[in-house]
Amino acid sequence: MADQNKSAWAKSIPVKEQFHIMGRLMHYAKPYRKQFIGAIVGALALAGVNIALPYILQVYMDKYLTKDKGTVAIILAFAGLYAAGTLLKALAQFVQSFGFQMGSERGLEDMRRQLFGKLETLGMRYFDQTPAGSIVSRVTNDTSTMSDFWNVWLTILVGSFSLISSFVVMLKWAPRVALMVLAFLPILLFVVWYYNHYSSKVYRHMREKLSELNTKLNESIEGISIIQQFRQEKRIAKEFEDTNEDYLRSRNAMIRTNSLLLGSMINLLYSLALVVVLAAFGLMSMHNFVEAGMVYAFTTYVANFFNPMTNMMDNLTFLQDGVVAGSRMFRIMDNQEYAPQQHKDASETITMGKIEFKHVSFAYDGEHEILHDISFVANPGETVALVGHTGSGKSSIINVMMRFYEFGQGQILIDDKDIRDFPMAELRKKLGLVLQDSFMFYGDISSNIRMFNKDITDEQVEEAAKFVQADSFIEQLDGKYHAKVIEGGSQFSSGQRQLISFARTVVAEPKVLVLDEATANIDTETENLIQEGLRRMRQGRTTIAIAHRLSTIKDADLILVLDAGRIVERGTHDELLAKHGRYYDMYELQTGQASLAQEDERIEENPESQE
Repeated sequence: MADQNKSAWAKSIPVKEQFHIMGRLMHYAKPYRKQFIGAIVGALALAGVNIALPYILQVYMDKYLTKDKGTVAIILAFAGLYAAGTLLKALAQFVQSFGFQMGSERGLEDMRRQLFGKLETLGMRYFDQTPAGSIVSRVTNDTSTMSDFWNVWLTILVGSFSLISSFVVMLKWAPRVALMVLAFLPILLFVVWYYNHYSSKVYRHMREKLSELNTKLNESIEGISIIQQFRQEKRIAKEFEDTNEDYLRSRNAMIRTNSLLLGSMINLLYSLALVVVLAAFGLMSMHNFVEAGMVYAFTTYVANFFNPMTNMMDNLTFLQDGVVAGSRMFRIMDNQEYAPQQHKDASETITMGKIEFKHVSFAYDGEHEILHDISFVANPGETVALVGHTGSGKSSIINVMMRFYEFGQGQILIDDKDIRDFPMAELRKKLGLVLQDSFMFYGDISSNIRMFNKDITDEQVEEAAKFVQADSFIEQLDGKYHAKVIEGGSQFSSGQRQLISFARTVVAEPKVLVLDEATANIDTETENLIQEGLRRMRQGRTTIAIAHRLSTIKDADLILVLDAGRIVERGTHDELLAKHGRYYDMYELQTGQASLAQEDERIEENPESQE
């Protein structure tokens, strides 16, 4: 519980902030004002009909029924009039409900679209710090809550019209009794205020736990193979159960709050008000004649006075839920962790593909530097390889060059121009990135190579696949280039997925090729298969390659050895071996391990040779 109290989401939202959030949410209703105006007209008509129907019965009872003047024609006339009023009431209910529902759904669609669009503008640092399940919860659950949020305003609108109109009629007929009913209003307002103050804290805590629940679920689904492999099912189930129990407790707190302060409290006040009204009319009847029809109509108006309050209080749950959901969504909308921005007048074009780092430093958190004073040049058509132990800064160089993160000091130049002078679309088009883990989208082989770019023809797709030696396995698939791909491409081996990734990069014809340990997860046979393809890919292109296997970058024009974010050695393969430094040690370690592996393999194939 201590952690819950520390959480910002477990605190109640100040009233001023709640109004600010509701004001921002109202902006999504402006484009659909016609639907909402139509709903308001329907609500006004509904309030008028609710006043007229009891009055029709009151006139019929007091002027005809009690005085024995009700002929068949009069009875049919009042019946027809009441039936017409009922039909008009149904029509008014349809207009106000349909208008609000259509306006709110379209506003909800705009909100979800803008929220998703905002996510696409955020930098990688935001996604590093925010669990995927939490983001999914805000885009799906929180936005869905907005539909109920808009209906709250419909309920408030209808209830306000009904409350005011009912009180006006009661005030006209029996002012003193009407004022007695009005005396209950301050109590109602206090209940509303207290509920609003207390429930916002409950709802924030409930939303937080729902977000944690989605995060656990997302993590469990994505890591199900690891969970089963290491027999972590019980631990994961226990963690999920604990989170689910926390969510259940928060839901129970909400139910207790709603049960105490909503319908039951309003019904109690209504019953007390009805007792007061009947007692008042009883005392009045001791001195003056009180018509039965007026008593009936008056008690109906009392019900019309309190019933909207019940509906409004019941819907306050959705109001609080909407405010809390809105605050969570606006935390994304207001987030300033944008992807690195280019200059406003960026219009340069990459023609040669020269890459230059000048004294570049970088920190993921803005404080603790990962890269320190990185400087190197990759001339057009050259290959620069980055090597080093895990955490040495190799991927960080790729991240800042691809503009996934904003670097700190120094300059990154492309064709001797600042990297910020190139439009982001130009960078994405001319810098071809192949990652260590290749992700494939649901669809087919062809769409995964062309990345749904309709300007790329089938012939270009097939040529790219042949260029990287991927056609050898694609041609064997059912459907070939139209073979189905499930999400992630899990039906293919890591080597096959990587070949598709190579083809995906080649078909775009980039000027600069960026390989982030692109062959690390590929078996030796597949690696040998694509080495020729890689050599052809590198021809005429500047290549920046993170190398896991040093044997693959022997022909690099420049090899940079990194350690703790600094370049500690640089040179060609032969030059670095001659230095007998870090690169030499790494190469000797790998070649020694390779020799041992080959020896073990030889012994397995010819066990007699060991004797």
